[in-house]
Amino acid sequence: MIRRTKLLVILLAAISWRVLAQTTDLYQTNFPPEEFKARWAKVFDAIGDKALAIVQGAPQVTGFIYPRQYNEFYYLCGIETPYSYFMLDGRTRKATLFLPPRNARLEQAEGKTLSAADPELVIRLTGVDTVLSTEAMRGEWFASLFVDRSMVIYTPFQPPEGYAESRGELLASEAGIAFDYWDGRIPRHTRFLELLHTRFPRAEVRDLSPILDEMRLIKSPREIELIRRASQLAGLGMMEAIRSTEPGVYEYQLDAAARYVFLVNDSRLDAYRSIVGAGTPNIWNMHYYRNTKKLEDGELVLMDYAPDYHYYVSDIGRVFPVNGKYSKVQRELLGFVLQYRNAIMKRIRPGVMAKQIMDEAAAAMEDVFKTAKFSKPVYEQAAHKLVETGGGVFSHTVGMAVHDVGNYRNDPLKAGLVIAIDPQLRVPEENIYLRYEDTVVVTETGVENFTSFLPTELDDLEKLVREKGVVQKVPPQPTVK
Repeated sequence: MIRRTKLLVILLAAISWRVLAQTTDLYQTNFPPEEFKARWAKVFDAIGDKALAIVQGAPQVTGFIYPRQYNEFYYLCGIETPYSYFMLDGRTRKATLFLPPRNARLEQAEGKTLSAADPELVIRLTGVDTVLSTEAMRGEWFASLFVDRSMVIYTPFQPPEGYAESRGELLASEAGIAFDYWDGRIPRHTRFLELLHTRFPRAEVRDLSPILDEMRLIKSPREIELIRRASQLAGLGMMEAIRSTEPGVYEYQLDAAARYVFLVNDSRLDAYRSIVGAGTPNIWNMHYYRNTKKLEDGELVLMDYAPDYHYYVSDIGRVFPVNGKYSKVQRELLGFVLQYRNAIMKRIRPGVMAKQIMDEAAAAMEDVFKTAKFSKPVYEQAAHKLVETGGGVFSHTVGMAVHDVGNYRNDPLKAGLVIAIDPQLRVPEENIYLRYEDTVVVTETGVENFTSFLPTELDDLEKLVREKGVVQKVPPQPTVK
């Protein structure tokens, strides 16, 4: 009997573990229901007790693309199932998830996903009060929510970000479509707004985007941990690419070296397409993407690349010499950028404006200018312009998108703000463009540079180039005749 009991316990434990493993495959495990409920509470407080907030999830992917939920939808509930909707009722302070019915055909091709057939599991995973089928959004019950003439519906007006997308680029794309005489289609999120107006004409529709943007601006400890991990992988991938650098290697091979590090460390996607620019013409194009050029002796490489790790990203960049040795001019200019970058880094702290930090760094750089010897007047002019303008040093926020949402410029810096520090020096007369980029978080006492382990000193970068990387270690591919 005792032996049978022990066997039963072991069997039940194995079954429980298997169920848990299957569950974690269907749903994220980085955020518990308590964190989502805290986010919902902020939305409830912002929209008031006479309003509803409705957020539309992403559609099914259009090809053999790794599925990724919209950032704002994932931020609120962590659900990745396509064609889902999320509702927060300010009158009852209750959360409802609308999930599509089980799609057996899709599951046969791609595997099981959470659906309206899993209400108890979804409630346990997310903390929502109710799980309903999206079919319920067609019925009388759903329509009755909007009968009151004073009803207010909040929904995001801004385009939702998906894989490797940021708002600025989405808006530019939408403008291009609108001006295309043979296209002009309405974006999906705009169509959703139109349907809300049409189907619930008595309700007032307001923009939820500013509320969510403000919430996403300051990261929680769990969010910071994910960005920290994304940054670690970005730095390790960059280092592997630098090691792989030598004359004769192609730009795309450096991309592959970094991407390999991302993939073997559970980062399925990248935050943005890699920038691997070799030589002055390619580096001058800020968002160069072709990555087809062969690296040549004496050139520099500018690399800017980071992964998407569990819906959170990073943004880093370095400039390094192909042959492992900076020229005198390269060292002169990039060394100055590094000095200014360090002056900024030392002064980042909460409670002050970004402009104040830039002013303090500019004052500190006055002593540098007194002793610096520039080989050309245009170089000195470029250095002064960098310090006077910041050259993009407080570039953009980073989070679920590489150019993340939220405006920090009009307020003092706050703990939990994650931002790219990206000083850029330009000499237009010679098409020279040099930069350092790091992703940092403002802390209660100062700043944490997520990639402080990534070499910054010129001697250290040279030394890393002279090592052998994954590109050199992989046997060359045979030529197919």
